[in-house]
Amino acid sequence: MRRPKLPKPRIPRVLRLPRTRTGQRRAVQGLMVLCVLALLPATWMYVVTGDRLRTTANVPRTEVAVVFGAGLWDGEPSPYLAHRLDAAAKLYRAGRVEVVLVTGDNSRKDYDEPDAMRAYLTKRGVPDGRIVSDYAGFDTWDSCVRAKKIFGVDRAVLISQGFHIRRAVALCQAAGVESYGVGVDAKHDVTWYYGGAREVFAAGKAALDAVFKPDPRFLGPKEPGVARALGAAR
Repeated sequence: MRRPKLPKPRIPRVLRLPRTRTGQRRAVQGLMVLCVLALLPATWMYVVTGDRLRTTANVPRTEVAVVFGAGLWDGEPSPYLAHRLDAAAKLYRAGRVEVVLVTGDNSRKDYDEPDAMRAYLTKRGVPDGRIVSDYAGFDTWDSCVRAKKIFGVDRAVLISQGFHIRRAVALCQAAGVESYGVGVDAKHDVTWYYGGAREVFAAGKAALDAVFKPDPRFLGPKEPGVARALGAAR
Protein backbone atom coordinates (compact mmCIF):
# COMPACT_ATOMS: atom_id res chain seq x y z
CA MET A 1 0.00 0.00 0.00
CA ARG A 2 1.42 3.32 -1.06
CA ARG A 3 1.81 6.09 1.43
CA PRO A 4 -0.25 9.10 0.56
CA LYS A 5 1.80 12.05 -0.63
CA LEU A 6 1.83 14.88 1.86
CA PRO A 7 1.32 18.34 0.42
CA LYS A 8 4.43 20.53 0.39
CA PRO A 9 4.33 23.22 3.05
CA ARG A 10 3.46 26.56 1.57
CA ILE A 11 5.87 29.33 2.42
CA PRO A 12 4.07 32.59 3.17
CA ARG A 13 4.60 35.08 0.39
CA VAL A 14 6.13 37.65 2.74
CA LEU A 15 8.90 35.15 3.68
CA ARG A 16 9.84 34.24 0.14
CA LEU A 17 13.11 35.62 -1.23
CA PRO A 18 12.43 37.82 -4.25
CA ARG A 19 13.43 36.14 -7.49
CA THR A 20 14.75 39.22 -9.30
CA ARG A 21 18.00 40.97 -8.47
CA THR A 22 16.17 44.23 -8.00
CA GLY A 23 13.78 42.63 -5.55
CA GLN A 24 16.61 40.97 -3.64
CA ARG A 25 18.51 44.25 -3.46
CA ARG A 26 15.47 46.03 -2.10
CA ALA A 27 14.92 43.27 0.49
CA VAL A 28 18.52 43.63 1.72
CA GLN A 29 18.17 47.42 1.84
CA GLY A 30 14.95 47.10 3.80
CA LEU A 31 16.62 44.74 6.27
CA MET A 32 19.49 47.18 6.72
CA VAL A 33 17.07 50.03 7.41
CA LEU A 34 15.30 47.94 10.05
CA CYS A 35 18.62 47.14 11.72
CA VAL A 36 19.59 50.81 11.79
CA LEU A 37 16.23 51.81 13.25
CA ALA A 38 16.55 49.09 15.90
CA LEU A 39 19.98 50.38 16.93
CA LEU A 40 19.07 54.09 17.03
CA PRO A 41 17.66 54.03 20.61
CA ALA A 42 20.76 52.28 21.94
CA THR A 43 22.96 54.80 20.10
CA TRP A 44 20.96 57.64 21.65
CA MET A 45 21.56 56.20 25.12
CA TYR A 46 25.31 55.96 24.57
CA VAL A 47 25.51 59.54 23.28
CA VAL A 48 23.45 60.99 26.14
CA THR A 49 25.34 59.12 28.87
CA GLY A 50 28.84 59.21 27.39
CA ASP A 51 30.44 61.38 30.09
CA ARG A 52 28.15 60.52 33.00
CA LEU A 53 29.28 57.05 34.04
CA ARG A 54 31.59 56.91 37.04
CA THR A 55 32.74 54.57 39.82
CA THR A 56 32.17 54.73 43.56
CA ALA A 57 35.65 56.23 43.82
CA ASN A 58 35.26 59.17 41.43
CA VAL A 59 31.55 59.96 41.24
CA PRO A 60 30.86 63.62 42.11
CA ARG A 61 29.69 64.34 45.65
CA THR A 62 25.92 64.54 45.45
CA GLU A 63 23.21 64.89 48.07
CA VAL A 64 21.06 62.02 46.84
CA ALA A 65 21.74 58.51 45.59
CA VAL A 66 18.95 56.57 43.85
CA VAL A 67 18.95 52.78 44.02
CA PHE A 68 16.60 50.96 41.63
CA GLY A 69 14.88 47.76 42.72
CA ALA A 70 16.03 44.46 41.21
CA GLY A 71 13.87 41.79 42.80
CA LEU A 72 13.60 39.94 46.10
CA TRP A 73 14.47 36.35 47.00
CA ASP A 74 12.38 35.10 49.93
CA GLY A 75 11.82 38.67 51.05
CA GLU A 76 15.52 39.59 50.89
CA PRO A 77 17.29 41.61 48.17
CA SER A 78 18.40 39.47 45.25
CA PRO A 79 22.18 39.26 44.69
CA TYR A 80 21.92 41.90 41.96
CA LEU A 81 19.99 44.26 44.22
CA ALA A 82 22.37 43.57 47.11
CA HIS A 83 25.31 44.68 44.95
CA ARG A 84 23.52 47.95 44.21
CA LEU A 85 22.79 48.53 47.88
CA ASP A 86 26.38 47.71 48.85
CA ALA A 87 27.56 50.44 46.47
CA ALA A 88 25.08 52.92 47.97
CA ALA A 89 26.23 52.11 51.50
CA LYS A 90 29.84 52.55 50.41
CA LEU A 91 29.08 55.97 48.95
CA TYR A 92 27.30 57.02 52.14
CA ARG A 93 30.10 55.86 54.42
CA ALA A 94 32.62 57.70 52.22
CA GLY A 95 30.60 60.91 52.55
CA ARG A 96 29.88 61.13 48.83
CA VAL A 97 26.09 61.09 49.31
CA GLU A 98 23.89 62.19 52.21
CA VAL A 99 20.56 60.49 51.48
CA VAL A 100 19.62 57.26 49.69
CA LEU A 101 16.32 57.07 47.81
CA VAL A 102 15.32 53.43 47.35
CA THR A 103 12.74 52.95 44.63
CA GLY A 104 10.96 49.70 43.85
CA ASP A 105 7.79 47.68 43.60
CA ASN A 106 5.26 47.44 46.42
CA SER A 107 2.18 46.69 44.33
CA ARG A 108 1.31 43.69 46.55
CA LYS A 109 1.18 43.36 50.32
CA ASP A 110 3.47 40.34 50.21
CA TYR A 111 6.09 42.02 48.01
CA ASP A 112 7.90 45.10 49.34
CA GLU A 113 11.17 45.99 47.65
CA PRO A 114 11.73 49.40 49.32
CA ASP A 115 11.37 48.09 52.89
CA ALA A 116 13.71 45.18 52.16
CA MET A 117 16.21 47.64 50.68
CA ARG A 118 15.92 49.90 53.72
CA ALA A 119 16.54 47.01 56.13
CA TYR A 120 19.59 45.91 54.13
CA LEU A 121 21.09 49.42 54.16
CA THR A 122 20.55 49.99 57.88
CA LYS A 123 22.44 46.77 58.62
CA ARG A 124 25.35 48.21 56.65
CA GLY A 125 25.65 51.49 58.46
CA VAL A 126 23.20 53.82 56.72
CA PRO A 127 20.96 55.49 59.35
CA ASP A 128 17.25 54.88 58.89
CA GLY A 129 16.64 58.62 58.83
CA ARG A 130 18.87 59.00 55.76
CA ILE A 131 16.86 56.49 53.71
CA VAL A 132 13.74 57.51 51.77
CA SER A 133 11.39 54.96 50.22
CA ASP A 134 9.53 55.23 46.93
CA TYR A 135 6.95 52.44 46.89
CA ALA A 136 5.74 53.08 43.33
CA GLY A 137 8.95 52.69 41.33
CA PHE A 138 7.40 50.14 39.00
CA ASP A 139 9.92 50.71 36.21
CA THR A 140 12.90 52.93 35.48
CA TRP A 141 10.92 55.76 33.91
CA ASP A 142 8.42 55.83 36.77
CA SER A 143 11.27 55.95 39.30
CA CYS A 144 12.97 58.86 37.51
CA VAL A 145 9.79 60.91 37.10
CA ARG A 146 8.75 60.33 40.70
CA ALA A 147 12.23 61.24 41.97
CA LYS A 148 11.81 64.62 40.27
CA LYS A 149 8.10 65.38 40.67
CA ILE A 150 7.27 63.66 43.97
CA PHE A 151 10.51 63.82 45.94
CA GLY A 152 11.97 67.02 44.45
CA VAL A 153 15.30 65.49 43.40
CA ASP A 154 17.15 67.72 40.93
CA ARG A 155 20.54 65.98 40.98
CA ALA A 156 21.43 62.41 41.88
CA VAL A 157 23.85 59.53 41.65
CA LEU A 158 22.09 56.51 40.15
CA ILE A 159 23.18 53.00 41.09
CA SER A 160 22.48 49.88 39.05
CA GLN A 161 24.23 47.13 37.09
CA GLY A 162 26.33 48.07 34.09
CA PHE A 163 23.84 46.72 31.55
CA HIS A 164 21.07 48.96 32.97
CA ILE A 165 22.85 52.10 34.15
CA ARG A 166 22.95 53.90 30.79
CA ARG A 167 19.19 53.60 30.38
CA ALA A 168 18.66 54.81 33.95
CA VAL A 169 20.86 57.87 33.41
CA ALA A 170 19.30 58.70 30.04
CA LEU A 171 15.76 58.48 31.43
CA CYS A 172 16.49 60.49 34.57
CA GLN A 173 18.15 63.15 32.44
CA ALA A 174 15.01 63.24 30.30
CA ALA A 175 12.88 63.51 33.45
CA GLY A 176 14.82 66.57 34.60
CA VAL A 177 17.21 64.96 37.10
CA GLU A 178 20.87 65.79 36.47
CA SER A 179 22.37 62.34 36.85
CA TYR A 180 25.60 60.44 37.15
CA GLY A 181 25.60 56.67 37.01
CA VAL A 182 27.55 54.08 38.94
CA GLY A 183 27.44 50.67 37.28
CA VAL A 184 28.26 47.99 39.84
CA ASP A 185 30.06 44.78 38.97
CA ALA A 186 28.04 41.62 38.45
CA LYS A 187 28.81 37.98 37.76
CA HIS A 188 28.25 37.17 34.09
CA ASP A 189 25.62 34.52 34.70
CA VAL A 190 22.34 33.76 32.94
CA THR A 191 20.66 36.75 34.60
CA TRP A 192 23.41 39.08 33.38
CA TYR A 193 23.12 37.90 29.77
CA TYR A 194 19.34 38.11 29.95
CA GLY A 195 19.57 41.64 31.30
CA GLY A 196 21.95 42.68 28.56
CA ALA A 197 19.74 41.23 25.83
CA ARG A 198 16.66 42.82 27.39
CA GLU A 199 18.28 46.25 27.23
CA VAL A 200 18.36 46.13 23.43
CA PHE A 201 14.56 46.06 23.41
CA ALA A 202 14.13 48.27 26.48
CA ALA A 203 16.09 51.02 24.72
CA GLY A 204 13.21 51.48 22.30
CA LYS A 205 10.69 52.04 25.08
CA ALA A 206 13.16 54.34 26.83
CA ALA A 207 13.45 56.51 23.72
CA LEU A 208 9.66 56.77 23.48
CA ASP A 209 9.41 57.67 27.18
CA ALA A 210 12.05 60.37 26.75
CA VAL A 211 10.21 61.87 23.77
CA PHE A 212 6.59 61.66 24.92
CA LYS A 213 7.21 61.85 28.71
CA PRO A 214 4.15 59.86 29.87
CA ASP A 215 2.97 60.10 33.46
CA PRO A 216 4.08 57.22 35.67
CA ARG A 217 1.58 54.52 36.62
CA PHE A 218 1.08 56.25 39.95
CA LEU A 219 2.04 59.86 40.60
CA GLY A 220 0.30 61.01 43.78
CA PRO A 221 1.07 64.01 46.01
CA LYS A 222 4.51 65.42 46.68
CA GLU A 223 6.43 63.89 49.55
CA PRO A 224 8.93 65.80 51.75
CA GLY A 225 11.00 62.73 52.64
CA VAL A 226 14.17 63.72 50.77
CA ALA A 227 14.09 67.36 51.92
CA ARG A 228 13.46 66.28 55.49
CA ALA A 229 16.32 63.77 55.41
CA LEU A 230 18.69 66.35 53.96
CA GLY A 231 17.65 68.85 56.62
CA ALA A 232 18.43 66.31 59.33
CA ALA A 233 21.82 65.68 57.76
CA ARG A 234 22.89 69.29 58.28
